[in-house]
Amino acid sequence: MRIDGGHTRPVTFEDLVAEGAAVPVEGWDFSWFAGRATEERPSWGYAKLMGERMAHARRALDLQTGGGEVLAGIPKPPPVLAATEGWPPNAALARRRLAPFGATVAEVGENDPLPFADGSFDLVVSRHPVTVPWQEIARVLAPGGTYLSQQIGSGSVRELAAAMMGSQPVTEAQRPERIRADATAAGLMVVDLRAEALRMEFFDIAAVIVFLRKVIWTVPGFTVDAYRDQLRALHERIERNGPFIAHSQRVLIEAVRPAG
Repeated sequence: MRIDGGHTRPVTFEDLVAEGAAVPVEGWDFSWFAGRATEERPSWGYAKLMGERMAHARRALDLQTGGGEVLAGIPKPPPVLAATEGWPPNAALARRRLAPFGATVAEVGENDPLPFADGSFDLVVSRHPVTVPWQEIARVLAPGGTYLSQQIGSGSVRELAAAMMGSQPVTEAQRPERIRADATAAGLMVVDLRAEALRMEFFDIAAVIVFLRKVIWTVPGFTVDAYRDQLRALHERIERNGPFIAHSQRVLIEAVRPAG
């Protein structure tokens, strides 16, 4: 057993696998990873930027809100606040968490049309959307309205994906230049676009398992049973060499629907 912060932690592969498989993964609360994994934060501070935009908005929408964790951190909600979420357990969490803000949460799949009228919002935000419905975003934005999003860039955490599945081609869809092109094609004017690569460290295989169960697009279809051999190899690598290093890719975009 390893002593960490006054608590004992299992160190055998099977114990760590059982621990990682048992952790609840609903919502976007990553506090469980404290002491188990780290990730650098983008320099632009998305939560602060979003809070500033929300404080000046009248009607705002948060797309793919997860359990509403990030949205619940805004200091001043707008008079009208709505959110969407496609996974029912997360949608239920978001409804409870955002109720004090008077927010409505619509259960909407990532690829489904948004259930809002044209020009309904002067602010649309989204942190780490699985897909970006550019045409729908442009449709529900009022003229002069803003879309602010921190997105997952191409090749994010590719080192971990390679450890599980072998080397994978890097998609072009989330490169900054493609994001700009997609936003422009939807009729939006990009006013800010930035990208950063951020160091990640995984200190044990339980943290890897929880991350892959929670961030499901890293290794699509991941299960412990299907990837047990790869997990064991990575566990032995961590035990031998120390933390497993990967890099997340993040892109910030702010775009405006032109007035008139």
